[in-house]
Amino acid sequence: MGCCVSTSSKSTCSSRSNGDMVSSSCLEIGFCGQKRARRTFSDHVLSLHHLPSLPSRIFTNGKNRASCIFTQQGRKGINQDAMIVWEDFMAEDMVFCGVFDGHGPHGHLVARKVRDALPIKLLSFLHSGESKRNGSRKACFKGNVKPDSGDSDNDCSAEDKLNSAWREAFMKAYKAMDKELRSHPNLDCFCSGSTAVTIVKQGLNLFMGYIGDSRAIMGSKDSNDSMMAIQLTVDLKPDLPREAERIKRCKGRVFALQDEPEVPRVWLPFDDAPGLAMARAFGDFCLKEYGVISIPEFSHRLLTERDQFIVLASDGVWDVLSNEEVVEIVSSAPTRSSAARILVDSAAREWKLKYPTSKMDDCAVVCLFLDGKMDSESDYDEQGFSSATIQSNHSSNPIESDDGQKSEPSLQRNFTVRSSEENDGAISVDKEDGTSSADDQNWSGLEGVTRVNSLVQLPRFSEERPNS
Repeated sequence: MGCCVSTSSKSTCSSRSNGDMVSSSCLEIGFCGQKRARRTFSDHVLSLHHLPSLPSRIFTNGKNRASCIFTQQGRKGINQDAMIVWEDFMAEDMVFCGVFDGHGPHGHLVARKVRDALPIKLLSFLHSGESKRNGSRKACFKGNVKPDSGDSDNDCSAEDKLNSAWREAFMKAYKAMDKELRSHPNLDCFCSGSTAVTIVKQGLNLFMGYIGDSRAIMGSKDSNDSMMAIQLTVDLKPDLPREAERIKRCKGRVFALQDEPEVPRVWLPFDDAPGLAMARAFGDFCLKEYGVISIPEFSHRLLTERDQFIVLASDGVWDVLSNEEVVEIVSSAPTRSSAARILVDSAAREWKLKYPTSKMDDCAVVCLFLDGKMDSESDYDEQGFSSATIQSNHSSNPIESDDGQKSEPSLQRNFTVRSSEENDGAISVDKEDGTSSADDQNWSGLEGVTRVNSLVQLPRFSEERPNS
């Protein structure tokens, strides 16, 4: 995906939070505008040891200064979706948003691990990039490019450097994240994994990195001031020509099952498993030698005054709602604070209407409002939420504190799709850590009636694979 750039003859930009005119330096990248930030990177590092208590970081149903998030468990078992909004991310005017959709026996743990670790890795690589540039001339992209200006070449060069710096940080962060999952002593990611759609907004700059089929869209106004939907990411499915070519070149197979011809999947060359319904993911190491990768797609976009909000969501939403329907639901929500919850409720209703015999998928939604405004506390409380309350589930999930002091609980298989027999009590998934009350059986995504499962079944050798 290319860089989307708008041009303007204005040399100043309006602050989206208060409407005041400020200098174009308000658009500088975080590591070039360190003088503006009240907190240094070292301050952040100290805070990272206390992630659950950071007031600017939310990962459970709630809201922050300019965003709201909501997730709801489907009918396939434990909720394997995770989400995060981290305001004041590296700089005061910078926000990180992400949605992560886990799959496989331990997908819920993979999604949570990525949710917590990936933003920190991105911070680290941004800071290391800044350190390398110390002593050299720093080019900070100052926002809108003047097409007729004599400095247009310099502006273009600065834009290229900005793109290059963020692209490098995203690429390295995703690579380090997958490497950590592969070597994690207590988390089996051989047949479990997660998608990721992540964005960083800083001023009018929007940077995006993503893998899998979670999606980001933007609600914007057209020339008639009518709301329209702009898709910001691409669902990285196995049948995309470039993805399919890579997978087949690595001896992986891509085909759809006869009873779901619209769902292309990735299969091992020697076994009809696992049938992964995406071409890129964290984890899923049984397929990493056969074309599935964790290298993100990256793009940069300049926001305009017409852009209103951004929605990140897992495929539980996109399976039943179009981009246009999502924009309509969010823009017509009675309060901004309720937008994410209302969107999830709408998706749940559509699952019942469109697929009454299917099991609803998990849904996770992040809504980021680009003018930096949110409803009053009283409006928010009326919706039945607590105000930006952080309810840490770290105490019951030791993997979220990967300091070597806590070990992962012994996990049984998490059946992401439960059959009717399981619903009758044969197998019950009761705790957030995904432990099951029954002995492990052959895990299969086809054990229940469902529309689309990310995995079909585990490979025959998954339980007795050689150590890599």
